[in-house]
Amino acid sequence: MKNNKLKLAVQKNGRLTEETVGFLRSSGLEFESYKQRLFSTCRNFPLDIVYVRDDDIPDYVESGAVDLGIVGQNLINETRPNVKKLLNLRYGFCSLSLAVPKESTVKSVKDLENKTIATSYPSSTEYFFNKQNTNVNIMKIKGSVEITPILGIASAIVDLVSTGSTLALNDLRIIEKLYDSEAVLLANPSSLENEKRAKIIDKLLIRFKGVLSAKNYKYVMMNAPEKILPKIKKAIPGLKSPTISPLANPGWISIQSVIKEDVFWQTIEKLKRLGASDILVLPVEKLII
Repeated sequence: MKNNKLKLAVQKNGRLTEETVGFLRSSGLEFESYKQRLFSTCRNFPLDIVYVRDDDIPDYVESGAVDLGIVGQNLINETRPNVKKLLNLRYGFCSLSLAVPKESTVKSVKDLENKTIATSYPSSTEYFFNKQNTNVNIMKIKGSVEITPILGIASAIVDLVSTGSTLALNDLRIIEKLYDSEAVLLANPSSLENEKRAKIIDKLLIRFKGVLSAKNYKYVMMNAPEKILPKIKKAIPGLKSPTISPLANPGWISIQSVIKEDVFWQTIEKLKRLGASDILVLPVEKLII
């Protein structure tokens, strides 16, 4: 790998791998498949991608071995490295949760006083119970912690939960959520202070933010009577005023705009009531604001 390129560490194999590679490709980065590779070189951007264990990414970023890293927020909360978080990437959603067996008499955190808690996140667990003023014995486990209550060596577990299916399969129920997590982009502070590297990072951030912004919007085209245009403009909470073009049919216009995902259906229903027709909805691939 050339020293004049940025280095980005990503998870080699795990729950974030596929989505991370997909996100990078959506950002216009061209590189060979990560399968069986330790690193890839981007053909169209000064970036080398390094594939490592997710647990090692915060350390690599902190030490300066790499400039950037993509990892779950859960690992940042656990290890507290000296890094700069640049972006929430809006995928890899999960939560660190406290769970007990379904038949357990435990109803609240206080019921676990002096009990044993098994977890792969001992620092986060200790911090949580200290805030709750509850004394517990924390057992650090590498691997599957769900089996520890079955074996009778722990009264509860603290583990990452995404769909909850693993907990259900092991007859566990959640009694408290410690925090939410998602994939985040980290940077080494020294890389941000280096003028040359900082400029390249800024260019990469423009790409990433463009992909993230696009996820929040839909591109909409519709036809409507020209006389209702003022009402249409008020109904569309777009980025700016919509684009308007006359149609061959007198008195009718074509309207194009971008609508936020979180108000999309309410807006479409309102437009239909106002008299808009032939509404065409397209995904937004990139959006540079």
